[in-house]
Amino acid sequence: MKKLFLIIGAPGSGKTTDAELIAEQNDNITHYSTGDMLRAEVATGSDIGKELDSYMSKGLIVPIEVAIKTITNAIKNAPTDIIIIDGYPRSIEQLNALDEFLHVDSSLELTSVIEVEVSEDTARDRVLGRNRGADDNTEVFDNRMKVYTEPLADIQAFYKPKNLLHVISGEGTIEEVVSEMGSFINSNL
Repeated sequence: MKKLFLIIGAPGSGKTTDAELIAEQNDNITHYSTGDMLRAEVATGSDIGKELDSYMSKGLIVPIEVAIKTITNAIKNAPTDIIIIDGYPRSIEQLNALDEFLHVDSSLELTSVIEVEVSEDTARDRVLGRNRGADDNTEVFDNRMKVYTEPLADIQAFYKPKNLLHVISGEGTIEEVVSEMGSFINSNL
């Protein structure tokens, strides 16, 4: 049975970097970044990439059908039995779509949802300082932050009673956060 770990956090929380480093340190873990998967599709210039870009360039959530298809294809094709996906779910619709998929596919178990918690000031400083692309500006950051925080309480309320939500601070150094997150993941294998 494959084990799935989801990592959620504000833009700039470090969730992608943390997950990448954990996967690099463990041959038995595959990491997928929802944002990277979607940005890669945009870069192809395909019709679906153009559709994605029309949402992502404004900091909006992509349509649920596209997001869940991207996620489930990644899970099915993962070369390892331990999978970390960061940046998902970002909405109640995404949460419900994944929950439905998990009920249908018994070969996969959602082991934990790890929330990387940072202050809005920390998130803003990191995003605006990294200059990774056209979506790293104040207006898009503000919208992405709003898109992240609006459904957060509902997402937490869904996973917490199931003992699936684990919150860690993303305010420390990358090494500290990766160490804490890696230890937590390894203790749940």
